[in-house]
Amino acid sequence: MYSNSLIELDRAHLVHPVASYRGHEKQGVRVLASASGATVTDASGKQLVDGFAGLWCVNAGYGHESIVEAATRQLRELPYATAYFGLGSEPAIRLAAELAERTPGDLNHVYFTLGGSDAVDSTIRFVRYYWIARGQPQRDQFISIEQGYHGSSTVGAGLTALPAFHAGFGVPFDWQHKIPSHYAYRNPVGEDPQAIIAASVAALRAKVEALGPDRVAAFYAEPIQGSGGVLVPPKGWMKAMREVCRELDILFIADEVITGFGRTGPLFACTEDEIVPDFMTTAKGLTSGYVPMGAVFMSDRVYDVIADAAGASAVGHGYTYSAHPVSAAVGLEVLRLYENGLLENGVKAGARLMAGLEGLRDHPLVGDVRGRGMLAAVELVVDKQKKTPLPAAAEPARRIFDRAWDNGLVIRAFANGILGYAPPLCCTDADIDAIIERTRRTLDQTLEDPDVRAALA
Repeated sequence: MYSNSLIELDRAHLVHPVASYRGHEKQGVRVLASASGATVTDASGKQLVDGFAGLWCVNAGYGHESIVEAATRQLRELPYATAYFGLGSEPAIRLAAELAERTPGDLNHVYFTLGGSDAVDSTIRFVRYYWIARGQPQRDQFISIEQGYHGSSTVGAGLTALPAFHAGFGVPFDWQHKIPSHYAYRNPVGEDPQAIIAASVAALRAKVEALGPDRVAAFYAEPIQGSGGVLVPPKGWMKAMREVCRELDILFIADEVITGFGRTGPLFACTEDEIVPDFMTTAKGLTSGYVPMGAVFMSDRVYDVIADAAGASAVGHGYTYSAHPVSAAVGLEVLRLYENGLLENGVKAGARLMAGLEGLRDHPLVGDVRGRGMLAAVELVVDKQKKTPLPAAAEPARRIFDRAWDNGLVIRAFANGILGYAPPLCCTDADIDAIIERTRRTLDQTLEDPDVRAALA
């Protein structure tokens, strides 16, 4: 009765993100009731391995008492402190300092937000301010990458290059431009790493030339394209794109909202890519999803230009909940957990995850397996030679998600038949093995669907 009543209340009142509203009303909500480690439990008592860490954010795993205690202590002592008027709180100040100590290069200045979308939004504001401060207000054109994701705020959704975030919203704007993805499995130049890097470099140069070298303000890139299907660039790709931006005097923004905080192995993927961006955005794993928080890191060079230009005047950008003390207290404890074994365990679990997924390549429906650390994807096809996707009429996203759920597994099933994985870093060997076994069972069941078998024939 409890669950049914919640389902009806949800239908009547709660608007869900990135959902078919009518479809959701018909389907009804699945109510999650509790969680521990890498396991979530729904309102009926069904237990599932969370192979996607919520929305690739619960990096530390569920149920850490020390995180709950840190939040509770801060709620009692100082539940809110504005960062306006020159005020601040100890947790926010300490978190900024601890993070700056660990970021690549000179990313020493931190602006806290509520999540990833407003972190990206903030970079757009800071980038515009930077170029106006440098006496080049005409630099107002922004470039991102096809199949990239940079949030769903009004301007962030325009940098995002996924049709679902554009349809009906009047974005992207005419100052937001795209270049092709490095998507190795379906790249027109083939899968050779150097050819892919060369093609991306040429595409960026061509786009800058077409827009005007003195018009381009910034280039946005994810170390791994998450919502586009976990698209992993060749080693050296980020470094090559960073060098082009440096040469052309274009600000380089690394969007680490998904990849940050151990998701690919190290605390930040940029470290592994051997780059220092001008800005870096983070969220999700920053607080392991326990409370909302995001962050923008800016380099000394960028910060100094903005600060010097403003002088005694205020830089007019801010949020009520920026540098929230409870979120910061959680962030500090999560960081401690990462560095006291979770990052190390994530590397070990990530190797097991990738090995297990690679073992699925022999399945008739598996066309590609890709990933890095605890971030991976399996791309499904009905013809391995032609790389033909599952038929859209088969509704692979809904069908595979539902089937995996029935098998006790939560994954991300993309509309084009790509399965996304981002388990918590706390996963045990048994958790990883369950993810692999339940994935294979789900694929075997999908293989028996008449429409899928017909497409295979």
